[in-house]
Amino acid sequence: MDKLYKVLRIDELSKLSETGGIVKVYRHQIKTKGGVVLTVEIEEKDFTPEKVDEILTKKAQNADKILAL
Repeated sequence: MDKLYKVLRIDELSKLSETGGIVKVYRHQIKTKGGVVLTVEIEEKDFTPEKVDEILTKKAQNADKILAL
């Protein structure tokens, strides 16, 4: 199955959490099959190939559905 998105860029960022600690997030810039460019932030705990693919696929599907409206 072809991917519904293409990763254009990944940036690692450190942010303050709600409790005042520091958490790493990975900012993914993706382009969907419909041509929508999105930025999606994923926390370090979810930064695995399986979870990232699941998250980005859902975001790409939603964006292309909205584009089709």
